[in-house]
Amino acid sequence: MSFNIAVAGKGGTGKTSVTCLVIRYLEKNGKGPILAVDADPNVNLGESLGIEVKQTVGMMLNDFQDDKISIPSGMSKQIYLEYKLNEIMIESQSFDLITMGRGEGPECYCYPNLILKKFIDSLAENYAYMVMDNEAGMEHLSRRTTQNIDALLLVSDHSVKGVRTVARIRDLVAQLKLAVKKQLVIINFAPDTLDPLVTEELSRLGIDSVITISFDKELYKYDLKLKPLLDLPDTSKAVRAVNDLMAKVLDKNSATLAQKAA
Repeated sequence: MSFNIAVAGKGGTGKTSVTCLVIRYLEKNGKGPILAVDADPNVNLGESLGIEVKQTVGMMLNDFQDDKISIPSGMSKQIYLEYKLNEIMIESQSFDLITMGRGEGPECYCYPNLILKKFIDSLAENYAYMVMDNEAGMEHLSRRTTQNIDALLLVSDHSVKGVRTVARIRDLVAQLKLAVKKQLVIINFAPDTLDPLVTEELSRLGIDSVITISFDKELYKYDLKLKPLLDLPDTSKAVRAVNDLMAKVLDKNSATLAQKAA
């Protein structure tokens, strides 16, 4: 059974960068095989990993719905669908990547989400680790795409709004009774000392411990030049912070850092 890690938070907080550095840690420490899942319709994970994504689950399903695909005789639609899902998975030496994307037209998120969830469930047992980059906000949780998670990384930027979004996601996890074993709050792009307004908000919301990732000029330059974040040097501030984070994620005896809602 795989160890499942999901990354969530407000848009613009660097979720995808954190996801890449989690994958980098697992790769560098021989923790494979790894399944990387881009569940964000904006489709950024592949670019950050240095992989060109030519087809997504949403694009493939759109072809199915528009009858653009001719199913071979003797093969059921369900079996052919599974075949096509396997076909769009991108395999690399240390991890595989599946990208949700979105279809065209109204109400095009839910069906790709449902298919992706079923596909992931069938794949998970073949991987030691699954790392999922989720869309901004809480939609993935309300659709229950993200469940049976060993570690949920809640990413905020250094802002009161970001912290409040993290708290709302935490509360939704409790309300939906999702199977999340551990939650950890991350303040990304953090200064050396958190602003008192941010620390006060964390305290008010019952978040008693956070992990900080400082603004990293190296990561910013890599992102700007579309260089794979997997190639960041070990000296990178963000790499060091995520390495320390992963030690906590994989420590079975470590406490949950984000208190669950009562």
